[in-house]
Amino acid sequence: MRIRLMLAGVAAAGLMAFPAMAEDGLYGPQLTRMLGEAANGICLAELMQEPLLNTCNAQISGMAAGLASLGAIETMTFVQADDTPDGRVETWSVKYASGQTRNWIIGGLRNGKFSAVGPRG
Repeated sequence: MRIRLMLAGVAAAGLMAFPAMAEDGLYGPQLTRMLGEAANGICLAELMQEPLLNTCNAQISGMAAGLASLGAIETMTFVQADDTPDGRVETWSVKYASGQTRNWIIGGLRNGKFSAVGPRG
C-alpha cells in the first residue's frame, strides 16, 4: 500500500513538473483595435462581417460613450478559446485605465472578418 501511494505521489510530481501547454489567443490585436475604435464611435467595416457591422452601427451611439468612460486598454489577457459551429470564439479579459476589467468575446472569423464581438458575462 505504501509503495502504491509513493508511486502515485511520484507520478503526480512528475506531471506538475511539466505544466500544460497554454493555448495562445489569436485575435487579441483585432479585438484591441475594434474596442479602441468603438470607443471613438467607429465600427470597423474591414474587420466585421455585414451582420455584425450592421448591429455595431445601430448601437454605436450608445456604446461609444460607455467604452470611452472605461479609459484606455491597459492589458488584455487571453482566457480561453471555444470551437463553435461558426468557428473559433476567444474570450479575453480586458483591464481598462479606470481599473475595471471586462471579459470580451471575438470569433467567427471568415475571409478576414469576424461575425461575433461582444461582452461576455
